[in-house]
Amino acid sequence: MTTAYNKFYINGEWVEPAGRQHLDVINPATEEAFATISLGTAEDVDAAAQAARAAFPAWSQSSVEERKAVITKIIAGIQARAGDLATAVSNEMGAPMSLATAAQVPSGLGHFAAILPVLDSYEFQETRGGTLIVKEAAGVCGFITPWNWPLNQIACKVAPALAAGCTIVLKPSEIAPINAYILTEIIDECGLPPGVFNLVNGDGPNVGAAISSHPEIDVVSFTGSTRAGREVAKAAADGIKRVTQELGGKSANIILDSAPDFAKAVKGGVLSCFNNSGQSCNAPTRMLVPMAKMAEAIEVAKAAAAKVTVGDPNDEQTSMGPVVSELQFNKINALIEAGIKEGAELIVGGPGLPEGLEKGYFIKPTVFANVTNDMTIAREEVFGPVLSIIGYTDDAEAVAIANDTEYGLSGYVTGEPAHAQKIARQIRTGMVHINGAPLDISAPFGGYKKSGNGREWGVEGFEEYLETKAIMGAA
Repeated sequence: MTTAYNKFYINGEWVEPAGRQHLDVINPATEEAFATISLGTAEDVDAAAQAARAAFPAWSQSSVEERKAVITKIIAGIQARAGDLATAVSNEMGAPMSLATAAQVPSGLGHFAAILPVLDSYEFQETRGGTLIVKEAAGVCGFITPWNWPLNQIACKVAPALAAGCTIVLKPSEIAPINAYILTEIIDECGLPPGVFNLVNGDGPNVGAAISSHPEIDVVSFTGSTRAGREVAKAAADGIKRVTQELGGKSANIILDSAPDFAKAVKGGVLSCFNNSGQSCNAPTRMLVPMAKMAEAIEVAKAAAAKVTVGDPNDEQTSMGPVVSELQFNKINALIEAGIKEGAELIVGGPGLPEGLEKGYFIKPTVFANVTNDMTIAREEVFGPVLSIIGYTDDAEAVAIANDTEYGLSGYVTGEPAHAQKIARQIRTGMVHINGAPLDISAPFGGYKKSGNGREWGVEGFEEYLETKAIMGAA
């Protein structure tokens, strides 16, 4: 039995879509539909953009206290419906309920909570000589978000945009849209003026392209693949829009000779790579180890991978669920086959379903060793639970390998603190984690090179939704 989520949220109301095409939402653990959504059209986007434009003058002039009050109500709503959101995320994209409950939903909640202290401390104006410098809302924002951390990626755009006084048209991933529908129900009850927030479901070629090119949308923020990001930027170019993008990654995890506990670092790197079924843009998918310690790394990685339990997301023993779709399942298996064909040493895993599973888009936790950085599995973003272990001879070679990629999102270094920080400063990425440091929700998130432009999270993410005005003679 499927549940219909077929209306859109435009100008403060749940409305029927302009078109009549529907899409099944598939549970990747069962390969069966559990919900349907409507697929929007350019006409739906136009209605949402016009509503957002009409709402912008009043909302952009609202007070910080008014915005904080709305965000506080959203936080309470997410807390009240955390169980519904976790179930939706698990059903949509296969996250184990433990991960959906402990990480997927809390990360989304965290962005709304984190924007409140930013609002409290941010200086929206300053005097410079005889000029008043004012920061004000950038305009109507179009958001195109992905399926892998769905609520997180929606929240880290919506929260700062609302806080800045912007209005919004959101297109969540059509693969994982139900969490966005629930969030919209929460927003509908929080007292936000009509038109400030609008939801249109649909696919990239239709709704995504219409958002990117719409003349009433001033800012486009996209999270997804580098290939799709390129198309978003092209569509937005004619309108001279501000475009921010968080795209792909191929992050290196350098374990230095000075690492105090080599085995612990390898084990941690394996488990981090497999988290969320490997479906994280900042996953440490290339593990760089001293060549002299390759044999030890292989043994530790093999043992760590063997302890990963793949299966039903609702089973408390499951630590890794399926990947999101048949398309991803086939792509990942093809890349595993490429690794074998190109001569990488398969340590554990491989193509095909894990033993004991006959349906669902499940991937075996896979580790390759003695990989060289020119191999396909070291160049392409696999976006699945596939780790490549690469050997290096000295620090200079480790840095060179880490930087030898078209991506530049994140990096990881384990070693004596001063040594690790020295290496971290040489890695061309927007983020680096030293000695297992977790993500910091108040720090900027984003990358160099083909990993995108602009930043999300923290003050830097908030400022993406502000324009700067100089009022000369006002001071």
